[in-house]
Amino acid sequence: MTARVNGTRGRRSRLTRGVKGWLARVLETHVALPLFALLPLAAIWIATFHFIDVERKSATAAARDAAREQVDTYEAQMVRNLTAIDQTLKVLKYAVETNGTRGALPALRRQGLLPPSLVFVVSVADRGGDIVASSTPMPHLNVADQPFFTVPRDGAGNAPFVSQTIGDHFKADPHLHFTRRINDPAGGFAGIAIVEVDPAYFTSAYERSREGDLGLLGLIGEDGVARALRVGDKVSWGQRIALDGLGADTVIPLALAADGVERYTSVRRLHGFPLAAVIGLADREQMAQFEQHRTNYLAGAWLASALLVVLVAMISAWSWQLAKARRRERHAQATYAAASEASLDAFFVMRCVYDAKGAVADFVLEETNSRAAQLTGIAQDEMRGHTLGELLPFYRVNGMYDELLKVVSEGVAIETEWQAATWPTAGRWLQRQIVPVEGGAVATVRDITERKVAEERIRHMAHHDELTGLPNRSLIRDRLEQAVHNAQRNGGNLALAFVDLDGFKLVNDGLGHSAGDELLKVVGKRMQDCLRRTDTLGRLGGDEFVILLPDVIDNPLAVTPVLEKIRQAVTEPVLIGDQAVQVSCSMGVVTYPRDGADPKTLMMNADAAMYRAKELGSNNFQFYTREMNASVEEKLMLLEGLRKALDATMAADEGHAGIEAPAGRFHLLYQPKVDLHTGQIFGVEALIRWRHPEHGLVAPPRFIGLAEESGMIVALGEWVVRSACRQAQAWRAAGLDALTVSVNVSARQFEERRLVERVAAALADSGLPPSSLELEVTESLLMRDLNQAVERMGELKAMGVSLSIDDFGTGYSSLSALKSFPISTLKIDKSFVRDLASSSDDQAIALAVISLGHRLHLRVIAEGVETEEQREFLRQNECDEMQGYLFSPPVPPEHIGALLQDQARKRGRLKLVG
Repeated sequence: MTARVNGTRGRRSRLTRGVKGWLARVLETHVALPLFALLPLAAIWIATFHFIDVERKSATAAARDAAREQVDTYEAQMVRNLTAIDQTLKVLKYAVETNGTRGALPALRRQGLLPPSLVFVVSVADRGGDIVASSTPMPHLNVADQPFFTVPRDGAGNAPFVSQTIGDHFKADPHLHFTRRINDPAGGFAGIAIVEVDPAYFTSAYERSREGDLGLLGLIGEDGVARALRVGDKVSWGQRIALDGLGADTVIPLALAADGVERYTSVRRLHGFPLAAVIGLADREQMAQFEQHRTNYLAGAWLASALLVVLVAMISAWSWQLAKARRRERHAQATYAAASEASLDAFFVMRCVYDAKGAVADFVLEETNSRAAQLTGIAQDEMRGHTLGELLPFYRVNGMYDELLKVVSEGVAIETEWQAATWPTAGRWLQRQIVPVEGGAVATVRDITERKVAEERIRHMAHHDELTGLPNRSLIRDRLEQAVHNAQRNGGNLALAFVDLDGFKLVNDGLGHSAGDELLKVVGKRMQDCLRRTDTLGRLGGDEFVILLPDVIDNPLAVTPVLEKIRQAVTEPVLIGDQAVQVSCSMGVVTYPRDGADPKTLMMNADAAMYRAKELGSNNFQFYTREMNASVEEKLMLLEGLRKALDATMAADEGHAGIEAPAGRFHLLYQPKVDLHTGQIFGVEALIRWRHPEHGLVAPPRFIGLAEESGMIVALGEWVVRSACRQAQAWRAAGLDALTVSVNVSARQFEERRLVERVAAALADSGLPPSSLELEVTESLLMRDLNQAVERMGELKAMGVSLSIDDFGTGYSSLSALKSFPISTLKIDKSFVRDLASSSDDQAIALAVISLGHRLHLRVIAEGVETEEQREFLRQNECDEMQGYLFSPPVPPEHIGALLQDQARKRGRLKLVG
């Protein structure tokens, strides 16, 4: 019995201890506090949802009230407007019945009873539907088939009729027609009175401050078709709006319009008119403020909940972590020690040492890491417990001591970069950061040498040319501005040379861009070797360089020796691969302040001087003169005239103009080509001419180059081809001998990818057979891109167009390249024909070209034949054709026609004699 009692008591005791243990754990702060926090958290969200519900109901009621209020206002306005329109109809009807259809409107106009014509158009239609009178003049118009005419005609009611929004033959913009029936004295139908109104007139009451950006305001017919409907800034009409399902107000938002926007809608039927006024306020705009408040409520609830959770979590965490504080501290210390040892930065923990007066006298090192030992060359054990004055004797004079004092006295962090001058980090860039701690400071030192090298490399790349390593345009501009500033301040002088390489493009195109790049590097190095350390050589881009010579004497000729030295250095041959190439340079030179007071002017004038050097044959330098700018201005004037002439020519299409063509346009002349053996004209060469409206006839060499530079040569060349083809076809249509017309093709035009397409179009438009067109290209043009030239010429040859090489002997064609060209004719350049009668060298060249052409089965033509001796030499040596002033200069097309007619007459007489 006693044993059972003791057992029961033991079980109760263990149960009690378990309950107490469980209660103790529950009552611990980090467990109990989160449970109690659920109560205020629930209160927060219950209150939040209650306020949101109240706010929603208030916003919905306000939206319905606003819709009712606005539709009442809109209804009143529409009633006034529609009553005024109906009153106008009644007055017009009365005036017609009183004064007749012709006199009604004048009578109302005299009495000032007509509404403004800017908004309303008042008119009268007779019983046949013809508009017989109108407040706005209009052509004859019949409306007998329109509902606004037929309904009043067929009905006897006294209510006005309102049409749908439509347009008519007179007024294409859609508008509404308000009409009333007009009776004759016998009560029969006599016509209708009409008032036309723009639909926008009925939506002008729309105000963005009331209706918003998505609000709807409109006038809807009883047939459910919108007469005028405005949503935001857009006015429309013709939509079908189902009014039958709408009461005066809607309880919930409806998607009434086609845009799908849900709106609180109010409708008012307009008494006396088959119309209803509709107002719709967009749900999203009316509820926008509620949504904002809802967002604010939710954000506030989330914030309060988050704060409560964070606060509870912080207190719970503090309670839970309190027992583990010592273990965490030991773990943190171990982690810090491991991190400091693994770090790439050197750590120095320093404690202040005070003198007898309480001032900081020195700093003792309490802790360092292995990286600190590497940077200082002192072991960690040797540094601990020693002062900086003992370890680093110079730290009081190199600024570090002053920085430490400022950190510990002012409590600010300081960061410094410097280049070390002592072993073991001599020459390396270091960065130190010193931060204050209680009783001292902590310094971290990092090696930033690689970053500094990268930054310097980036700075160099930003201001230097990648290919040559010379200063680029940006650095040149900065140095020039600085040099001008120094010269202004000191009263000194400077010289600036603009350098352009001659012949670089031939090397670049002929040997490739790699060869061109190598040439630029060698030439840049040579020019740099000719200059002083204080001078600047820079590359602007391409083959253009700039030389800046500061601190020169006030005499332009003083820089002549160095410029001549540079010119000679550039002209020395350069070995690229296995081939030696040679270029020269043209230089334009200016001095400050004689040739310009600012960098921009100096650069511009140096450029003008350089172009002058180019014009004088290249491979020289020219000092700037004011006349050079005049030459540039003349060039710009010609370029502008060229554009205008091209526009005028294209507009007028003066392809057949003669030598007296209107000033300002281009025209073509034609020079005959003659068979040397028969003396017969077999072809002509089309030559372009330009008569400037102010400067008269401009020589082709003056404007062809400009057209080439500006790119206008493509359009100009296309016009020449089209005009020449049309003229050749016109001669054929006139029954004259068939001629081959030759047209010169420029380099820019030949490289244009649509050349073949343009030639084909010119032949198709004119109807000229392709065999009657010959294109002349220079051999230097063909050698610019040999593969492309052969491919392009093959396409033209396949079309049936003949090809010839112009100015043969002046370029550098190889025989292997020549035999690959699909050509039919070689043209001997006139420079070899000019002295043919007296020069044995020219005779030898002419014989070689004739022989070469015949061996390649080509015809040979000589241009520039002006004397009998030249013709006789060519004929004796079997040259096939000739062209020149001996036979005829370039002439207008009508002269060619006369020559062909005369040739035909002579041939006929010869046949008769035979």
